[in-house]
Amino acid sequence: MDRIDTHLHLIHPNRFAYDWTAAIPTLAGREFSLDDYHHAAEGVGITESIFIEVDVAEKDLVSEAAWFCQIAEDPANRLCGVIAACRPENRDFERQLEILSHPRLSGFRRVLHTQADDLSTTALFRENVARIGKTGLTFDLCLLPRQLAAGAALADACPDTRFILDHCGVPDIASGDLSFWKSQLQEISRRPNVSCKISGIIAYAAGEITADTLHPVLEHAIDCFGWDRVLWGSDWPVCNLTRDLATWSRLLDDSLADCSGDELARLYHRNARLIYQLKPFP
Repeated sequence: MDRIDTHLHLIHPNRFAYDWTAAIPTLAGREFSLDDYHHAAEGVGITESIFIEVDVAEKDLVSEAAWFCQIAEDPANRLCGVIAACRPENRDFERQLEILSHPRLSGFRRVLHTQADDLSTTALFRENVARIGKTGLTFDLCLLPRQLAAGAALADACPDTRFILDHCGVPDIASGDLSFWKSQLQEISRRPNVSCKISGIIAYAAGEITADTLHPVLEHAIDCFGWDRVLWGSDWPVCNLTRDLATWSRLLDDSLADCSGDELARLYHRNARLIYQLKPFP
């Protein structure tokens, strides 16, 4: 089945600064290019991809987004959208919105799981995230389970902004204790302007990973959000922390083997087009 990968990271350490990768040997100092990704994705069925910011240093926020928007202008690269990094807590945010305006810009993300839990609760942050919604763009939420309540409050404060919760809200699969995550995911899913991205969860597992390892997370996320508010993303190359892209894709397919073709089509490509309002290639 054709897939739109809604969560692709491309890493170019000679062009942009990524402070967070230094502590991760799998990623530190390495380039992960579009050609590398296409090689890793062979046989997976990915027809289009959305580049999502890689938590670059603040000085590189604009240049990263502008560079990948330029790459997305060439249909041969099959980048159907770009999610730019942003700092809604900054007073010059409105200016950033103006500078980055581009036909292939689909939305913004501020990585929150490494920040103070109350960052998204300030009036300025909420005002700026509401601005994103007024432009028709999306806001990706990257949150830990303990921060999901703050994410729900942000969604309530910005009802006209479309939110996408990355990595199913980061369940601690390796620990085996999903109870708190389940309750918090259920609560945030009550917000009709929040969708759930089934991405990255493979990186939070450990040891022998099977379809049964992932199934409780997938089942709960789909039960909470329904088939019209879930979408898929590879989280490449971060998924390589535990499994390569082809293996991650196979495990996901195995876990969803009992689902209908229509359900899988919504997960793998239909919902992505609607939620991110992706523009067709010429």
